[in-house]
Amino acid sequence: MIPCLDVKDGRTVKGVNFVDLRDAGDPVELAAQYAQQGADELVFLDITATHERRKTMIEMVKSVARQLNIPFTIGGGITEIADAEALLNAGADKISINSAAVRNPKLIEELAKAFGVQFVVLAVDTKHVDGKNRVHLNGGRLITELETENWIKQAEDLGAGEILLTSMDHDGTKAGFDCGLLSKVNQMINIPIIASGGAGNMDHFTEVFQKANVDAALAASVFHYGEILIPDLKQELKRNQIPVRI
Repeated sequence: MIPCLDVKDGRTVKGVNFVDLRDAGDPVELAAQYAQQGADELVFLDITATHERRKTMIEMVKSVARQLNIPFTIGGGITEIADAEALLNAGADKISINSAAVRNPKLIEELAKAFGVQFVVLAVDTKHVDGKNRVHLNGGRLITELETENWIKQAEDLGAGEILLTSMDHDGTKAGFDCGLLSKVNQMINIPIIASGGAGNMDHFTEVFQKANVDAALAASVFHYGEILIPDLKQELKRNQIPVRI
């Protein structure tokens, strides 16, 4: 179970289909809550860093990291080895890259060689356009010609250690994960896949593990607004014979 902190201007925010963002609380306080609740990992995404052409907020990352005793993945504005090194020193266990990897695929290879494949999470924001799944960049603002499935396979070959796959069509809708796409991608690759986009209730988590056989499920608003508590969710998954760390 992975809560995701989408951070903009120092606050956690959440939208629907990547737009109409609303405040969801203080990232440092939320991080502490999730660590206490038994989250397995935490993801921190500085969602406007790439669009605004700046680096991730290092001081806030340090403040969040101090609250955690679980693996911590950080993304946003990472374009070179030095950025990843700075985040590692600030408390990151893994880094998430998206737009920079599409623009310079060799960055995946460089990061994997420098820090190990387990350090490199490729985040993919995908949307169904004209019958195909297309990769989107800059926080979903920019459509590319890349087909999602092809890009993920290429990234695995270059040294990505995990895939964080977010369905923009499902994001924030609370209508369930895109199990069809997740299952398809999972059968193509041999590295862990994290499902993201669409969680609305506990049944959606059960469904994505059973139907898509993903390694982890990420969510934001249902956790931030207290609609689902992580201990309750883990008990529900356990009741459905899904292996979880209690």
